[in-house]
Amino acid sequence: MTEAFLWYVWKMRLYKPDALVTTGGEPIMVIQPGEQHNTSGPDFFNAKIRIADTLWAGNVEVHVAASDWLKHWHQHDGAYQNIILHVVYDADIPLVNGNGTPIPTLELRNLIDPKLYRNYLLLLSDSRWIPCEKMIDQIDSFTLSNWTDRLLIERMEQKVQPVLHTLAQNLNNWDETFYQFLARGLGAKVNAEPFEQLAKSLPALVLAKHKDRLFQVEALLFGQAGLLPAEPREEYPAQLRKEYQFLQQKYNLQPLPGHIWKFGGLRPPNFPTIRLAQLALLIHQSSEGLFSQILETQTIEGYRKLLSATLQGYWQNHFVFGKESKPGAKQMGKAATDTIIINTIAPMLFVYGAARDMPQLKDRALQLLEQLPPETNSIVQHWNDLGIKTGSAYQTQAFLQLYNNYCRHKHCLHCAIGNKMVRSG
Repeated sequence: MTEAFLWYVWKMRLYKPDALVTTGGEPIMVIQPGEQHNTSGPDFFNAKIRIADTLWAGNVEVHVAASDWLKHWHQHDGAYQNIILHVVYDADIPLVNGNGTPIPTLELRNLIDPKLYRNYLLLLSDSRWIPCEKMIDQIDSFTLSNWTDRLLIERMEQKVQPVLHTLAQNLNNWDETFYQFLARGLGAKVNAEPFEQLAKSLPALVLAKHKDRLFQVEALLFGQAGLLPAEPREEYPAQLRKEYQFLQQKYNLQPLPGHIWKFGGLRPPNFPTIRLAQLALLIHQSSEGLFSQILETQTIEGYRKLLSATLQGYWQNHFVFGKESKPGAKQMGKAATDTIIINTIAPMLFVYGAARDMPQLKDRALQLLEQLPPETNSIVQHWNDLGIKTGSAYQTQAFLQLYNNYCRHKHCLHCAIGNKMVRSG
């Protein structure tokens, strides 16, 4: 028996409700089992329980054995002195609180259907990619659809705190915050950290002062990134270096070391030099500021158009400084722009809508995900192989959340699919 399973039984009331009595013989009526507490302290708080003729409100602690109370040293912790009920599988010893008063105890040993625990153990013992792999095709469409909706909201809400934390660091400046998250998004997994470091070392406000001149925006970004050659052999990077040195002195900038940027394993269109040039162009083209345009744009095509920066001039025949390539327009492709919409724009709209009490922005964020094609990665492919068809980014985002937060950790009791299998398997 495990505490995690007993938490689940208590929370979901999966015991024989008509046979609840304390080990002292007093009848128990559970009005509210309480809210589960995932940090230190009692397992459930704000519970409401009638014991005999008295209605109690307070905390509930759950253990496999009553003696675990002593093993965990709860008798020395003031947080446990006001427990209104001790729920255990095995009431192996009687307990008293600090005042010498017996602690009301409920023993669940004979009140749980053995099939529930057997099904739970079967899930936990399965070593496949996900524990329910053999049975997931039996889940009804209503459960799957409803759980998908909840997972997507959970994923979006999970992204709220990092944004709010960054927003606080930026003194509630949404433009600065969006710029930093956009930069990180442009870096993708490989260069996300260097892009974020760059954005934090080069304020959006500084770039905004020079956004009318693309040359100066590029000089600031490439110079601050540490990517301008020390001894340029071409005129354009030489001009950029000279301009950056002037602006560096003006704004007291400390450039990043160039070695932090990764080029290996990337296709040339994804080189950080190309992504930085595209970021410079996006800033240059944003007449009212990038975040203002994000808030004003309404459609998928509008966002794609906003992000589809086509590089001109030097970058038409270069992927890096000092090395010519075959001439050709370098535009952020549809897959890249969609990734930015999924991972940066939609979450920012959702967070801004939540912070400003603008539900229409939260709805727009979810609608964008519904309209975008599904992402392609190994996790999504696994789901597809199991018969879970993901027709949009809304669904792929939900199932990424499911795998990363539930399946890989075997948190089956917190999952609607696992919950149903335990109860009906």
